[in-house]
Amino acid sequence: MQVLAQNPQSSLAMATDQLPKNIIYLIGDGMGPAYTSAYRYYADNPETKTVEKTIFDRLLVGSSSTYPDDDTYVTDSAASATALATSSKTYNGAISVDHQHTPITTLFEIAKAQGKTTAVVVTSQINHATPASFLAHNESRRNYDEIADSYLDNLINDQPIADLMLGGGTKYFVREDRDLTQEFTQLGYQYIDKLDELNTIKSLPALGLFAPKGLAYALGSDDPLRLTSMTRKSLDLLSAKKSPFVLMVEASQIDWCGHKNDIVCAMGEMHDFANTLELVKAYIDANPDTLLIATADHSTGGLTLGRSGKYQWKGRLLQQVTTLPKGIAHLLMADTSVLEKSESFSTFLAQHIQFEIDAREMNSLRLILKDGTKQAKALKAIEKELKIFIDKATYTGWTTGGHTAIDVPIFAYGRGQQYFNGHMDNTEIAAKLIEIMDPQDVNGK
Repeated sequence: MQVLAQNPQSSLAMATDQLPKNIIYLIGDGMGPAYTSAYRYYADNPETKTVEKTIFDRLLVGSSSTYPDDDTYVTDSAASATALATSSKTYNGAISVDHQHTPITTLFEIAKAQGKTTAVVVTSQINHATPASFLAHNESRRNYDEIADSYLDNLINDQPIADLMLGGGTKYFVREDRDLTQEFTQLGYQYIDKLDELNTIKSLPALGLFAPKGLAYALGSDDPLRLTSMTRKSLDLLSAKKSPFVLMVEASQIDWCGHKNDIVCAMGEMHDFANTLELVKAYIDANPDTLLIATADHSTGGLTLGRSGKYQWKGRLLQQVTTLPKGIAHLLMADTSVLEKSESFSTFLAQHIQFEIDAREMNSLRLILKDGTKQAKALKAIEKELKIFIDKATYTGWTTGGHTAIDVPIFAYGRGQQYFNGHMDNTEIAAKLIEIMDPQDVNGK
């Protein structure tokens, strides 16, 4: 593919000695400011009077607007990721194309054309909206098979754009009409399909697909810090290659939890992302020629800390929920014998929610289970009831099952962090990263 000319929105006249060799670009999908605030209180040490700062607080440098190229002001992940990957706005649903479906050059295509090593690490399928916007071009984010195909067909210097891809998506890469994993293998990529095989990857290029679609949620996963684990392995592989690299890491499922209005789920994902940021910061402390830049594509769910006029939020209670509401619902449906005695039911729930559930809530759940409705309907009803109970107990509120137009945080650390202070549009973040990669070309020198 021919790399198109790209003009960032502003020239910074950057000093070469202040520019990083490597860029690590982290995106918390759906992670508006309420999520980082919630995580602070969720993670707070109850033994101290002071509320401790989290990694999000320590790295915060600014905020970003996220609106798409229409009059809605509320973006989807595709339009926002396109802005973050190309410095250009587009319509909701677009994967790095403009309104005429013309491809817009991405940060990764520029990096690959410059000979840099490129890597993508996500907890969604690797052909989901955010990673796709860095690696592909398509008129619709829903064209999952086409996007997966383009990872082999959209080439720079006869090579796929990403040297390393870790996440989910076997459903789209191993198909009856085409097995993309075999084609990647023929190009010299090592392929693995189990997360616990990460350490078998010894060098790049490599591809790891660990689920049919997205990975299991953090809470209840075999590896609750699976994004951290994949990022650690990626940094090891990229460092061993000893060439400049660009790594994009997405905590994809913060957004999915927000769409479900599931605060327990969201805090599990936030904890994994916080650990990933700590890992990257430590890497930069040891490799100061690297930039960490992190943000969100948008906020999801209209999360509020406090509800019903109460001046209260009890986020630490969430640490006493050890199973996702959906998981509890599945367990209840699999063994309804716990309903026979109130004590049995109480004992069962106490294994998963370790704070008091009042009799009315217990009765609501029992009535759903005894209703005799279809299993799928009962599962959803139980999950919803459990989420409502947890929200009431913690004073958590939600305004929508979709996205919002609220500005999102920007975090930065390492060489070049000074270029991301204050308020920016999401396109300006990408524009500055593109200029960092090739300042002489941008400044016309």
